[in-house]
Amino acid sequence: MSGAPVRVLLLGPVPYAEALRVQERCVAAARAARGPTPGPGTRAVRGPAALPGDSAVRGGPGAVPAESVVLSEPAHPVYTWGLRGAPDAAAAAALRARGAGLVAARRGGHITFHGPGQLLAFPVLDLRRRRLPLRGYVAGLEALVVRLCRRLGLGAARALPPPFTGVWMGDSKLCAIGVHCGNHITSHGLALNCCTDLTWFDHIVPCGLEGKGVTSLSHELGRHITVDHVLEPFFDSFQEVFDCTLDFSEDPGN
Repeated sequence: MSGAPVRVLLLGPVPYAEALRVQERCVAAARAARGPTPGPGTRAVRGPAALPGDSAVRGGPGAVPAESVVLSEPAHPVYTWGLRGAPDAAAAAALRARGAGLVAARRGGHITFHGPGQLLAFPVLDLRRRRLPLRGYVAGLEALVVRLCRRLGLGAARALPPPFTGVWMGDSKLCAIGVHCGNHITSHGLALNCCTDLTWFDHIVPCGLEGKGVTSLSHELGRHITVDHVLEPFFDSFQEVFDCTLDFSEDPGN
């Protein structure tokens, strides 16, 4: 797998639902590229973001390749939850009243927040081709973010053992991780707080972890860190951890 290309779909600030739609097209393309897969193979791991969307595979020179990573910044605030932790009717109404959207997601984990100032990364990788177990993949996402943080001068960032999936600064979560894996094809991924308004997290128990805080790169580094600031260290770290080259595309897969 060394040097195998992964296509980068850099969406910029878009509605959360749009990032999900592009992700689903990438998942469909990855499955089509591999052909039929026998037997069951759907698992989920706790943490944040996929809804079924338009899964048509586009042919021709612009077709999405076998593996991709969808990058975006949520244009509007939204709360999402996975296989557990859905808010009750009263809590949902209160969150909507604050101006946030609500989305149920096909991933593991509890409720979390996505919004402006946050990097969302949805890698669509074939774990069977990579001979990578699901837990190893999640550890790879954590290692990617730890490397990114070190490139920015944040050496104290670390991964913790389950159930504390993600990347942490002390008792505060800096990056949430939650994935879906069906027939060995991954979706969803990570949400890294760059300059996110952290007060949105005050209205939930993020990822279902009582007594834990949430932080951002801007807060920890004491300067304004935007999503654009972290893209280059993200690309470098992604290539190192997943032993690949990145193929940049102007086609968002619409």
